[in-house]
Amino acid sequence: MLRALIFDVDETLVYYEGYDHKEWFYGWVLPALEERGIHLDYEIYRKTVRGELPRSYVQRFGINPVELWKIIDGVNLMFRKHLAEEGRVKAFPDVGVLKELRKLGLKMAAVSNASQECTEFVLRLFDLERYFDVVYGKDYSYLDGVKPSPYLVKKALKSLNVKPSEALMVGDSHHDVLAGKRAGVGVVNVVRFEKIEGADYYVNDLWELLDLVKKMI
Repeated sequence: MLRALIFDVDETLVYYEGYDHKEWFYGWVLPALEERGIHLDYEIYRKTVRGELPRSYVQRFGINPVELWKIIDGVNLMFRKHLAEEGRVKAFPDVGVLKELRKLGLKMAAVSNASQECTEFVLRLFDLERYFDVVYGKDYSYLDGVKPSPYLVKKALKSLNVKPSEALMVGDSHHDVLAGKRAGVGVVNVVRFEKIEGADYYVNDLWELLDLVKKMI
């Protein structure tokens, strides 16, 4: 029986209008790092974000990974606030379904590879945090626990006090699918942009998710 849903946040519930990853790195991240004497190649950074390299990989260049990611996450929070002021942080029009899902008595969590502060900021922007029992962002005590690692999903399962068989992971990306499968939960791919191979269920939007969930409780 389904008792809980674990949601990804970025590109599943909210999105960033006009965001370009490379422009963000060179315009926002790199200057902040160089101010502190840290030199990081964009390709290395991109591969860590994509999960091709662990977050701790930068240690081999003499860079403290916790220090690095705290700087990057601080910049990310400033960037999100900047976009919010310009009205460029958007909630997908179907996020109203969260209220309906709560009415079904389900426990709900949000997990993100962004920092705790960044994740809570965008959820608060649209008053979405009230729908979640727990919200987990990147854990600095275990940087390599970001998705596609199952760490954050398992952390949510423990907090919600549910078994993997009683939960679904809901996300848009390959990382979400892998993290959910590795944690032993069923995975719903919300096809915002592309269909991700390996999910257990596919929905075009969150209203379709509601229909799916109703059949499983």
